[in-house]
This record gives sequence, C-alpha cells and structure tokens, in this order.
Amino acid sequence: MTALAAAKAYAATQNTGVSTPGAAGASEGGMDFGAMVKTAMTDAMHASKHAETQIVAHAQGKAQLIDVATALSAAETSLETVMAVRDQVINAYQEIMRMPI
Repeated sequence: MTALAAAKAYAATQNTGVSTPGAAGASEGGMDFGAMVKTAMTDAMHASKHAETQIVAHAQGKAQLIDVATALSAAETSLETVMAVRDQVINAYQEIMRMPI
C-alpha cells in the first residue's frame, strides 16, 4: 500500500461520515465498518457507471473530453480506495490468523 492510496482511503472515510474511535458508536447513529465498505463499493460502482455514461456521451459528441477525463479519474480514485481498504482488511485477517492462541 502506498502513501497515496492510504491518503485516498482516509479522505474517502472523511467524506462518508464515519465516526472516529472514541466518538459516537454505531448504535448512536455512527456508521459501522460494514456500512462504510458498502458505501465505498456503491460509490465506486456509481463513479464507474458515470464514467461509462460520459464516454458514450463523448462518442456521440454530447460531452467534452475534460468531462470524460474527470469522470474516469473519479472512478479510478474510487476503485483504488476500495482496493486499498480490501487489501488492509485481508492483511489484518492474515495477521490475526498468524497470532498464537
């Protein structure tokens, strides 16, 4: 995981309303980890669909190239964030499995 990917993942959690440790818990209106992952996946899917729509619109002559580039960049950022979170979850799971009982 690169520093850039970590920064993007942090920025994504700040935009989703995830409560920080020590703040209100999931039962008090905060978002739990599963909901955060689901939100990130949904956002990545919507960004990808928006990028595809912009590509089609550009091919039809209805959109500017800058709009396509911006949509593709947003989709790429969303996907990288989801992948960074996934990688960290897998690493945490593997570390837990290596712990002696």
